Amino acid sequence: MIPETNDIGRRATDPLIGSSGPAVQTPEAIQRAERRKNIRLLLADDHRMLREGLRRSLIEQGFDVIGEARNGAEAVDLAAALQPDVVLMDVTMPDLDGVEATQQLKARMPGVFIVMLTMHADQEILAEAVRAGASGYLVKDCSVDEIAVAIEAVVAGETALSPRLAASMLAEVRRQDAAATTERVITPREEEVLQLIADGCSTPEVAEQLFISQKTVKNHLASIYQKLGARDRTQAVLQAVRMGIVSIN
Repeated sequence: MIPETNDIGRRATDPLIGSSGPAVQTPEAIQRAERRKNIRLLLADDHRMLREGLRRSLIEQGFDVIGEARNGAEAVDLAAALQPDVVLMDVTMPDLDGVEATQQLKARMPGVFIVMLTMHADQEILAEAVRAGASGYLVKDCSVDEIAVAIEAVVAGETALSPRLAASMLAEVRRQDAAATTERVITPREEEVLQLIADGCSTPEVAEQLFISQKTVKNHLASIYQKLGARDRTQAVLQAVRMGIVSIN
C-alpha cells in the first residue's frame, strides 16, 4: 500500500501528513505547481481508504483530482464523462480489472494517459498492461513524490517505469513476444547503439564505445525511433526487447 509516511519526514514534503507551515516557493516549485494544476486526474481503486489518502496527497501535490472510481467499469464510464488527462488505475478490481479497463479506455480515448498501480510485480500482468496501452507502471509501496513524477512524465510523453518493475516487465514481454517478429527492422549498427542504450549507456558513452560522434549516435536514435514507432529511449528499448532485437542484462 502507499505509505502514510515516507523517509523525507512529516512536514510539507510528506503530502499524506499535511503541511506544517508555508513551503519555500522557488522558481522551479512555482513552475511545477503551474504544470500540475493543469493536469486532471481520475483515481480508480476499490479500496476507499487508499483512494481518499491518495486524493488528499495528490491535491496537496498540486494536481486537479476530478473523480474517483471504485472499479474498472466505473473508471471507463467516469473517464468518458469527465475527460481526465491521466487515470491512476489499480490492477486488481472487481467487475472489470485494471488491464481490461485500460484496454477499453485507450480504445475510446486514445489520448488519455494511464498509470497502473500494482501491489505485486506480476510479470504476466505487467506484460498485458504494456499491450493494453498503459504509460506508467508503479508499485503501491512507492512514495507520493514518485507517483507525482510519474504523472508528469507520462503527460510529457515519456514512459514511467518503477525501477523495481522495469527489469521483470521487460523480461516477460521479451519472453512472450521474442518469437513473434524475426524480420530485421533496424540495421546492425542501430542494434549496437540500442543495445548499449539498453545497458544504460549515455549518448557520450555510446559514442566512445563505438568510436563514432555523438551526433551520429543521435542520428541513429532518430532512425530507430522512426522504425520502431517509439517516442523516446525507454519505448525504443521496450519495443526492441519485445521483438528480440536487444536484451536486458
